[in-house]
Amino acid sequence: MTSECPEKERCGSCGWSHIPYEKQLTQKLADINGSFALKELPFRCEEILPSPRTDHYRNRMDFVIDFEGKVGLREKGKWWRVIDNHPCFISDEKIEELFTAVRNWTQSAQLSFFDRKKHTGLLRYAVIRCSLIGESMVTIVTSKPGDDAESEMIRGKLSELAEIAQPTTLLWGVNSTITDTSWADSLTTISGPGVIFEEVSGSRYVISPNAFFQTNSNAAPLLLETVREFAGDLTGQNLLDLYCGSGFFSIALAAKAAQTVGVELSAEAIRDARLNAETNKVSVQYFDAKAEEFNWRQYGADLIILDPPRSGMHDKALSEVIGTRPKRIVFVSCNYKHFAHAMLQLKEYYDIGRMRAIDMFPHTPHVELVTELSKRSVS
Repeated sequence: MTSECPEKERCGSCGWSHIPYEKQLTQKLADINGSFALKELPFRCEEILPSPRTDHYRNRMDFVIDFEGKVGLREKGKWWRVIDNHPCFISDEKIEELFTAVRNWTQSAQLSFFDRKKHTGLLRYAVIRCSLIGESMVTIVTSKPGDDAESEMIRGKLSELAEIAQPTTLLWGVNSTITDTSWADSLTTISGPGVIFEEVSGSRYVISPNAFFQTNSNAAPLLLETVREFAGDLTGQNLLDLYCGSGFFSIALAAKAAQTVGVELSAEAIRDARLNAETNKVSVQYFDAKAEEFNWRQYGADLIILDPPRSGMHDKALSEVIGTRPKRIVFVSCNYKHFAHAMLQLKEYYDIGRMRAIDMFPHTPHVELVTELSKRSVS
């Protein structure tokens, strides 16, 4: 099979695009179960749900602007090289359209480009996001301006971009460090409301510039409905959503629970979660704290949803979960190797119920895995 990507050998964003999609799904299941076998875990995942779309599915792309003014994605294994004019076929069509407008603007804006070796220059990243309800966000990330005059010049140029590209909202993000990331430690809204919205399975979610949201809006309902299915009837039960982000799961499940609590490290994500709870008219207590440091035992959770980052759960947080021993756990993992590692301990106290993979990331080796765990009865 020929890849849909014209830069397949240079770009690492779609490393599996040369593999027929059905074989990608088969390989992902094999990789999940291979990881279990390596750790001698006595279970297998037999089900994987395909993504409803396999191209143009990503709702967020972080495009690099290099010291020569090239705009695109990095070359595989070469952080200092950018493939100019390369938006990637897995990005949403609206993102491709905005990418073209942003790239053209960078060539004429007369703003300097960031040199990642010398740590000089302004323009660093263009982060473009969109939603299935037709909203879009552009965040231009720059270095910290040298003075007020330069700051005003940047604002003026970004206002011109907002007029040209016409996104729902356009923001100016400043990364005041030399760290080469698209994260902005300060944000200024240039046009629009400063956020966009997405709707998934009847719930409405705000997406702010620095906060995480599921990157495949087309497949997000499959993930959400799987978690809802595995959670079961929550009537009269206490729900704890650890690593809750902006409340993707807890917002959708809170209506029937007696009490719902969400914990997330990112203060910005928690602000979004509280707004989401208000928008969807559900009652959830959200706290911005490290999962391993927050005293969530006091809430007496009957069900815990665990959705840790790709780096996995902190050992202390896992120990706390095992020590608390809730009746049930729904474990959502975007890294099955870390999930397998956690299960080495959890299997001593929990029985595996249903398990399902959801392909949120076509043409990549990544996959989402959802597992139902029930506390083992003491004999």
